[in-house]
Amino acid sequence: MLKKKLIERVPKGNGSARCANFEKTTHSRPEKNASAPLIASCLLLIFSLTVMLAGCSSGNENTITFWTPLTGDDGAYMDELVKQYNETDPEFEVKHIITSDMYTKLYTVMNSGNDIPDLAIIHADRVPGFVNQDLLETMDVIMKTQPELKEENYLPQAWNSGNIDGVQYTIPLDIHSNTMYYNKDLLKKYNVEHFLDDDVVTFEEMLSLQGKLDEGDYVVNDALLTWVILAQIINLGGDIQANDAPAVNTEEMKAAIEAIKAVADAGLMTPYGEDGYLMFQSGNVLFSTDGTWSSTAHAGVEGLNFDVTNIYAFEPEIFTNRASSHLFAMLKNDDRTEEKEKGIADFLEFMRENSMEWAKAGQIVASRDVIESPEYENYMQSFFTSNEKEIESLYIYTYEYYPYVSEALDTYGADMVHGELDIDEGLDAMQKFVEDKIAEGVSGTTDAEE
Repeated sequence: MLKKKLIERVPKGNGSARCANFEKTTHSRPEKNASAPLIASCLLLIFSLTVMLAGCSSGNENTITFWTPLTGDDGAYMDELVKQYNETDPEFEVKHIITSDMYTKLYTVMNSGNDIPDLAIIHADRVPGFVNQDLLETMDVIMKTQPELKEENYLPQAWNSGNIDGVQYTIPLDIHSNTMYYNKDLLKKYNVEHFLDDDVVTFEEMLSLQGKLDEGDYVVNDALLTWVILAQIINLGGDIQANDAPAVNTEEMKAAIEAIKAVADAGLMTPYGEDGYLMFQSGNVLFSTDGTWSSTAHAGVEGLNFDVTNIYAFEPEIFTNRASSHLFAMLKNDDRTEEKEKGIADFLEFMRENSMEWAKAGQIVASRDVIESPEYENYMQSFFTSNEKEIESLYIYTYEYYPYVSEALDTYGADMVHGELDIDEGLDAMQKFVEDKIAEGVSGTTDAEE
C-alpha cells in the first residue's frame, strides 16, 4: 500500500517509523486457549494501535500533510522552516514528507482517492497539465483567509506560472534558475575580466579564447546543458510550442545547438563524458552553467574564488536565464476541511514572511518581503533580483508538455553538441520523441527534476 511505503521512507526513530512497527504488531493473535480477559485485552490493544496508526496517516485531522520532491540539501532547509512554523504552536501542525518519486505517487493517490496530501510543492511546468486533468483546487479560499497572499507580494513569473485563465491555483515559494558561475582567478589569469563589464558573456567572447588556454583549462562546461539550450531558444525569439503543439524541430533549436556546438568544436568546452561541474570546482573551467542552488556547494570548496552572472548569450542586450518555480498547491481532496484550509493559509503566510531560511538553499525566494530585505543581499542569487532587467531574464516554461521536451533534450542534446549525433537527425528524433510521448498518454507523469 502507498501509505505503508511512505511511512517506511521516514528515518527510524520518529513517530511515523514507530507507526510501521505498530502495524506489524496488529497481525499477532492470542493462543486458542487464552482466557476471555486476555482476549479482551488483546482486542483492546489492537483497537488502540489502530487508532494510533490512523493518527500517523496522511488523513490526521490535526496535521497538515505536506509532500515535496525536495530530495537534495533543500529538503533539510524546508524541514527547518516547517520546524520553525510548528514552534509557533499553530492549530494545525505541518508534517513534511519528502518523496523521491512524488509525481508518480500523486497520480497513484489521486486515482485511489486515499492518502491525498493536504498540501504539496509542485513545479511550474506541471500546473497546466494538473489543471487540465482537474487535479488542483484553486487558491481562492486561501487568498481570502490571508489577504497578503496576493500577486503584488511575489515575483511576477512565480505568481503567473500558477495562474491559468485568470484562476490562481498555486502560491509560489521560489524561482530556481540556471546561472553561470565564473572563476575570478582564471578570468584574471587570461585577462578577460572585461567579459563581465555588461554582466553577459557572449559566444563571440568565448570563441575569442580559442588556442589561448593552458592545457587542461576550458572556457565553459556543459552542466545543465538542456537549460542552456532552452535559454538560447528564447534569445533567438523561438519557443517549444506552436498552436499548442510541440515545436522542437525548429530553426531556433537548430541555431541554438549549432552555436553551442561551435564552442565545443573549438575545444573550449569540457570533454564529453567528463564531469565539468567538478572540473569547475577544481579550478580548471572559467564558467559553469549550473543552478542557483549550486552556490552552497561551490562555497564549500576551499580556494574556489567565484561569483555569479547570467547564462551566455548571442548579444549582451538579449539574455535569458531559464528557470522554474516551486509552488504550493492543493490537490483535490474531499476530506480536507475548511478549518484545515485555514491552517494551510496560515502556514503559507508564515512562509511568505519568514522564508529567508530558504535563501540558504540557493533559491531565489519569490516573496518580495524577503528579497527586498537588506539581509537577502548577502546571498549570491540576489544578483537575479538586483534590477528589473535581471528579474525579466528569468524565464519559466509552462507548456503542458514541457517535461517531454526537456526529456528529449536530455536524451539527445549533449550528443548533438559534442558531435556524436548529426543535428538534423537529432532534431527529427526529438520531435518524434515528444509526439510519441504525448500520444502515449497524459503529460507530466514522469518524475524528472526541474
